[in-house]
Amino acid sequence: MGKAIEAFAVSRGHKITARVDSQHPKSDFQFNETDVIIEFSRPAFAVDNIIFAIDRKIPIIVGTTGWYDRLDEITDYNHLHEGSILHATNFSLGVNIFFAVNRYLAGIMNDFKDYSAALVEIHHTQKLDAPSGTGISLAEQIIAKNDRYTTWKNTPPSGEDGDALPIESLRLPDVPGTHEIKYNSTIDSIELKHTAHNRDGFAQGSVLAAEWIQGKKGIFTMQDVLNF
Repeated sequence: MGKAIEAFAVSRGHKITARVDSQHPKSDFQFNETDVIIEFSRPAFAVDNIIFAIDRKIPIIVGTTGWYDRLDEITDYNHLHEGSILHATNFSLGVNIFFAVNRYLAGIMNDFKDYSAALVEIHHTQKLDAPSGTGISLAEQIIAKNDRYTTWKNTPPSGEDGDALPIESLRLPDVPGTHEIKYNSTIDSIELKHTAHNRDGFAQGSVLAAEWIQGKKGIFTMQDVLNF
C-alpha cells in the first residue's frame, strides 16, 4: 500500500517527507514539512499513530481497520485537541459508490421479507481482521435499513440466522478484495458485488482524501469527501 500511495501522490505533484515502517520508526523523522499523514498499518498500531498526529497538529488519513472499538475515545481526544482525522474502512472510490448502492438496495429489500441477506468478503492471507472493516460497514448499512436484522455474525451463510446477518470471511493468496451481498429467496437470488483488481483504488482514494482534508478540523469519512 505504501508504494501504491507514494506513486499516486508523486504523480499529483506531492512530496513524500517520511516513510515510516518497522525499520524506520516515527521517532527517526522530523515532521516540520509534513502537511498530512496517511496511515495504513496494523490495528495494534493505529490508535498510537492517530494520537501521534493529533498531538503534532498534523491531519491524518486512516486506512487501517480493526481499531474502531476505540473510535469514541479517539473522537473525544480529537475534539479536545482540535485535530483532523479522516478514517474509512475502504478508500476505493468504487467501494464507496458500492456503499451508496448497498444502502439503497437494503432500503428496498426491507419490504420483501421472503429474501434473506448474506455477505461474503474475500481478502489476501495477510489481512489480520475478519470480517474486514469493509464487510462490517456493508453489514451495518444493511442493518440500519432492514428491520429483519439487528446484528451481524461472522460465519458461513447457512440459511436462516434469525436477526443476525451472516458474514463469511475468506482469506486467499493475492486477492486485493472482493465483497458480495446476496439476497436469496426460494424463487430467485439478487447479488451485488465489488471486485478490486489491484490496490491502486485504495491509494487513489487516500491521496484524494489527504488533499481534501487540508484546512479542516474534526472527524470525517469518505462520504464527506465524495459528498454522498
